[in-house]
Parts: sequence; C-alpha cells; structure tokens
Amino acid sequence: MYKDIFIDINLSPGESIIYEYLLKNGESPAGEIIKKTTLKRGLVYKVLSNLKEKGLIIEKKSIPSKKQGKSKISHFLPNHPEKLREFIETEKKKLDQAKNTLEATMPSIISDFNLVSGKPGVRFFEGLEGIKNVLSDSLRAKEIIYSYADLEAVVKFVDKVNKEYSEKRDNLNIKKKVIFIDSPFARNYLRNYHRKTTFMKFIDHKLYPFNSVMQIYDGKISYITLSSTSKIGVIIEDKNIYQMHKSLFEFAWLNAKAWD
Repeated sequence: MYKDIFIDINLSPGESIIYEYLLKNGESPAGEIIKKTTLKRGLVYKVLSNLKEKGLIIEKKSIPSKKQGKSKISHFLPNHPEKLREFIETEKKKLDQAKNTLEATMPSIISDFNLVSGKPGVRFFEGLEGIKNVLSDSLRAKEIIYSYADLEAVVKFVDKVNKEYSEKRDNLNIKKKVIFIDSPFARNYLRNYHRKTTFMKFIDHKLYPFNSVMQIYDGKISYITLSSTSKIGVIIEDKNIYQMHKSLFEFAWLNAKAWD
C-alpha cells in the first residue's frame, strides 16, 4: 500500500517493505519480520540497521526468560511518521550538497570525457531556464570573459535574466571584455552602465549585424540565440575551438571602436 510512496522518497525496496510491515503490525522481533516478509535474514538485519540510523524505527531490548537464555532480544517498532518529513529534508540537503559538489567538479569530468572520446563537449539548452544555465556557467570563469553581444536583443528578450547575471558577475569580480553592435539604442543604454568589471568596444551594426551572444572563457565557447520564437543556448568545450575564437576576439578587439 505504501511501498511505492516510500520508494519515491528514496527508501530502498527492502526498507520500504520492512517499514510498512512495522507500521501495520507494530513492535516485532527480527525473526518474525524475516518470516512474514520473506526477505533474507542478512538483508533484514542490514535494513533494520539502516532504518534505525535514519531515525524511522526504534530498537528495544527485551529481557529474556530463563528458557531464552541470557541474550536480550531486539524488538523493532516504527517511529512517528513525522520522521518521514525529517528524512526527506535531510535527503534534500544531501542532494543539494551533492549537486554543488558535482557542479564544482563538472569541468574536470567533462575534460576527462573529452580527452577519452576525442570529441568536443557540446551541451544544448532551450528556453529561459536554458539561457540562465548558459550564463551561470560563466560565473565560474577563472579568467576574463570575452564576449560579443547584440545588446538590443538581450534587453528585448532576456533583460531581467541579464541584469541578475551581471549583478552576480560584479559581486564575484569576474571581468569581461564585450564587443557590442554599435547602435543608438546600445549607446543610450550603456551611457550610465557601470564599468567596474565590464570593458566595452563597438562594431558597426550595418556592416556586421547579428542578434546573438557569444562568450569565450576557460576553454569554452557559449552561444545564445534570441528571438521572439526561440531562445537557445549552446556550450562547446574544446581547447582548439576555444583558442581559435579567443585569438579572433583579440584581433577584433584591437580593431573595434572604443567608447567615444
């Protein structure tokens, strides 16, 4: 009855069976649980230990009769079901910690994968959440970010997301060089733009039009395409592609127009 629910909250099948048995039958010795659940003896004792450690059951030692010998007999009973909520919160915290650890080591993992496979690591993202993920990846940059951007498209389609990203980047003191499409809109928008971590130049919007964003950092290149019908992000991790785009950006930066 409850087994599937317990499995959904990250109890093992064996833990779910025994916990449900104790809920329905109350205090029971291990021997009785073995007989009634058909689980193997070794597994039952392991599961009981796990459930006890998780705070979901209680172990009681009963004083044996003379016929039973000197050893005390362990009986197990379920703790209050509210403990399930506590268990879920604990598991959630563990998962969040594991996620943070994975995110911190993901670049190294991807690098190892790329080395073994001999292929560039490519990740695709869609929608507003996808754009957030692409931008957030650069918040771990260990070097200055190089970027091309159509500011008008950014403001039109992801203004709030970009402002939140820029604020986080400033707080982390991650510097960026950006080549913007030069337009009256961009000039007006950037007139009072903070320059703490952002250095900017411009290219002619008539000669070199585009409505995307590109970022170059830490052996990666990310692309964001923005339109009224789609928002797509791509991250490519490959040292050769990265080095090519980094060199091209440095050439473009030397030839781009500085702020007047």
